[in-house]
Amino acid sequence: MNGARPQPAAEETDDGLVLRLADGCGGAMATLSDRHLPSVLACAWRILGDRAEAEDVAQETFVRLLRKAPEWRPDGPALRSWLLRVATNLCIDRRRVRARISPMSDDIERLEDREKAPLDDDLAIRHAVRSAVAGLPDRQRAALVLVHFHGFSGQEAASALGVSAEAVESLLSRARRRLRKVLSPHMKNLLEVGL
Repeated sequence: MNGARPQPAAEETDDGLVLRLADGCGGAMATLSDRHLPSVLACAWRILGDRAEAEDVAQETFVRLLRKAPEWRPDGPALRSWLLRVATNLCIDRRRVRARISPMSDDIERLEDREKAPLDDDLAIRHAVRSAVAGLPDRQRAALVLVHFHGFSGQEAASALGVSAEAVESLLSRARRRLRKVLSPHMKNLLEVGL
């Protein structure tokens, strides 16, 4: 016998798969990636706004899972929450580094946008919404992405962000207020488009 382990069943729990991953089962990582990579990638993309950086964050998130597997506790946080917490923190770190490296890049981008030809109304509105969300402070944007784009409950988002449920509600409230203020000039068009 060569010691090869059977491939994990698709119905196996996340905790069981992480424990098998700790034992060196490559099939466990494949199953976990199939289950969770799309959510991690989407979360990172919405926070960073850059596909390549989001892929880097997703890859680093799963590398960290591989390192964490030997000490994984099934009675701890749900794997999905843990993965999105790691991805969110990696995204926030990247945005901080990006801000230190080129603090004027947003201003330059806004100037370039003004010089471009006017966009189709629907596209312009979507661009305004993306820009408004991208302009939110890191934790507000992360809470908004988890709750509104990934369907997390307040408690799940709190676990993913490592804060209390009340803190998530506060972050969401401030994010919504800021979005309302920034997007108020587009409100009529937003309602027409249905965003």
